[in-house]
Amino acid sequence: MPWGIAMIVIGGLMALGGATQSDFVVYRLLAARSRLLWGERGHAFFIVAGMLVAVAGVLMLVAV
Repeated sequence: MPWGIAMIVIGGLMALGGATQSDFVVYRLLAARSRLLWGERGHAFFIVAGMLVAVAGVLMLVAV
């Protein structure tokens, strides 16, 4: 159960960071790595990936 909540929080933070193109140090490091593969769509990648992580967390929380 705590893993589901943790995944929801982490996914939400990933999506929020991608949507706002955050200047937080950890996000900047992750975004720099994703920019190598995704180019300028690196932030969109984090929005989608964050949503998927949050959905997986919800599924874990309801024990599907």
